[in-house]
Amino acid sequence: MTSRFPLLFLPALLFLVYRFSTKSGRTFIDGLDLPTLTLISVVRIPVELVLYWLLVHKTIPEAMTFHGSNFDIFSGVTAPLIYYFGFVKKTLDPKVILIWNVICLALLVNVVSNALLSLPGRYGLFGYERPNTALGFFPFILLPSFLVPVVLFSMLASVRQLLKKQ
Repeated sequence: MTSRFPLLFLPALLFLVYRFSTKSGRTFIDGLDLPTLTLISVVRIPVELVLYWLLVHKTIPEAMTFHGSNFDIFSGVTAPLIYYFGFVKKTLDPKVILIWNVICLALLVNVVSNALLSLPGRYGLFGYERPNTALGFFPFILLPSFLVPVVLFSMLASVRQLLKKQ
């Protein structure tokens, strides 16, 4: 599984590079609805609950959950608040929304790093007692191949739009 794991997110990575590096891609990104991009982070709540369930069933290490060093659930829980106060009530400064996006991006990088570093085999630097085996099976394989790239894209697109406004 570990030698083919990069193939899971390579298509999404190529899509991201294409969208951010071409004029038509940037035009597409700039046309996306920022409030909707913000609400995409709500998906992180059920993802974190599934990760906790996988921990209970001993298929991922504790570091990949909010019980360990993954605080990505913060992004999901705060997304509706950012949406409401930032876009409905318009009481949040766009700089606050930008900072929130950067923090959420860092939290995503943290959990992805934990996932990669706890894979069994050559990448495994921790999680020996309980390696990350769940992400190699359906439906959990959708986390690295679909959900993480969607959330990453929404975060990067949001940051781009917010930086352009300043």
